[in-house]
Amino acid sequence: MTALTLDTAREIVAAARAEGRSMGLKPLTVAVLDAAGNIKALEREDGASNMRPDIAIGKANGALAMGLGSRALFERAKSEPFFIQAMNELAGGSLVPVPGGVLIKDGDGAIIGAVGITGDNSDNDEAAAKAGIAAAGLAADGG
Repeated sequence: MTALTLDTAREIVAAARAEGRSMGLKPLTVAVLDAAGNIKALEREDGASNMRPDIAIGKANGALAMGLGSRALFERAKSEPFFIQAMNELAGGSLVPVPGGVLIKDGDGAIIGAVGITGDNSDNDEAAAKAGIAAAGLAADGG
């Protein structure tokens, strides 16, 4: 398994923010967590509201904690809301089950971290996260 380095996390953040600008998105907040759930990089663009870091971390944390991109968690929340609420309770409220939490996988398919992005609509957040991961030469799994 490849370790997620600080330089790679910074590369993901920069590419995700660049994708957001090219798409004309609202100000983004980008969180990159390693496989253990530790923050490797976090940036909140000018104009992003003050709760955005918590949301971005929650999207990435939920994906890591469940081993599923947050789009899959979103779908599961629709069919099994009590299950997702229970998981959120176990996660101390740090599981945000909407698209924008994307697992980072290495060339062997091992999960090495996750990206959480918030600021625009969830589909656009997810697109920016996937672009950031791809720019770093890694595989993205949004669920």
